[in-house]
Amino acid sequence: MSGTTVAVEGLLRELAPQVLGVLVRRHGGAFDACEDAVQEALLAAATQWPRSGTPVNPRGWLVTVADRRLVDQVRSESARRRREEASALATPQSALLAPPADAPDPAADDSLALLFLCCHPALSVPSRIALTLRAVGGLTTAQIAAAFLVPESTMAQRISRAKQTLKTAAGADGGRLALPAAEGDAARLAEVRHVLYLVFNEGYTASGGEELTAPQLSVEAIRLTRMLLRLTPGDAETAGLLALMLITDARRPARTGAHGELVPLEEQDRGRWDQELLHQGLELIAAVLTRGQAGPYQVQAAIAAVHGEAVTARDTDWPQILVLYDLLLRLDPNPVVALNRAVAVAMVHGTAAGLALVAELAEDKRLARHHRLLAVRAHLLDRLGTDPAGAARAYREAAARTASAPERRHLVARAQRVAG
Repeated sequence: MSGTTVAVEGLLRELAPQVLGVLVRRHGGAFDACEDAVQEALLAAATQWPRSGTPVNPRGWLVTVADRRLVDQVRSESARRRREEASALATPQSALLAPPADAPDPAADDSLALLFLCCHPALSVPSRIALTLRAVGGLTTAQIAAAFLVPESTMAQRISRAKQTLKTAAGADGGRLALPAAEGDAARLAEVRHVLYLVFNEGYTASGGEELTAPQLSVEAIRLTRMLLRLTPGDAETAGLLALMLITDARRPARTGAHGELVPLEEQDRGRWDQELLHQGLELIAAVLTRGQAGPYQVQAAIAAVHGEAVTARDTDWPQILVLYDLLLRLDPNPVVALNRAVAVAMVHGTAAGLALVAELAEDKRLARHHRLLAVRAHLLDRLGTDPAGAARAYREAAARTASAPERRHLVARAQRVAG
């Protein structure tokens, strides 16, 4: 992919929510039709701009083409629409360089309203993720499908159902852009953060497939979270989320070996970490924590920062990490946090103490057969060294339950090493 193409793709993703916001406001809602039209304009630009050059006013170009596509959709049958689309694309460049007469203030940005709309409570979490990546992130359906390892037709159906659900849930004003009332703003913002957090996590450790990571998703999650922080500069939890992403993603270059094998945190070559991302994240969380009471994302970022500041794994301040996990468990009492805390307990108070907590967590139906609990149990048994057969068995059980091929290979290799 040429540098010009990469630059065009980056510009289009920045402009996508702005153009969609213009169309939705201009046409009084109709989010689903507007979003389809914007996608077609983005595809046309991605094809034309690398060859003919970026217009002087790229936003105006996209708005004009998308608006004509939308009119075509409303007025025409599919055959007539195809003919008129060809005509629209043949419009002289001079007609596309100036902004439309009724264009809003160029400084106006509906991105936050679009994020809220795509994370509407009526939508399922997978639908929120897909719609956010397409409508606000500017990714194509094919790109989203590839990242989540599903057929393009499946992802297209998911996005189509999401837009129909959104239209039905919002009634006559379906898809109209508006920020929630003050009392609902915090809750909806939390939903947006959660969606971006899930997108990042799927990119950092893919839940299935042959690759350990899906970098495109993590990069997009970071970009959208930076945008969200610009739109809500006073929100400490959004800043905490961005810091968490930056510090965590800084480790990506060291997470795999020469042959794509998984490298655990304690065995990583920290010299391979992305120092620029790491420093950005450390500076951001240090500044945020001075503002007052911390939330879950800020505490998670603080934990990541303690790991990030350690020159070697042996230098890790595990007592501080345990204190932070105690706080996180009070803020966000869920079994995954408790499982991570068990590892910190093992590092501070001894492996046997950590194993005792893991045994308690095995009684929780949400975790009992989860591969991560089995993997932690195997790791701690391995560290303890008194039951190699039990450690190997736990490694094999964890390997059998993960859908990630790199994780499976790593766990199987550990089982073989322990079994001798």
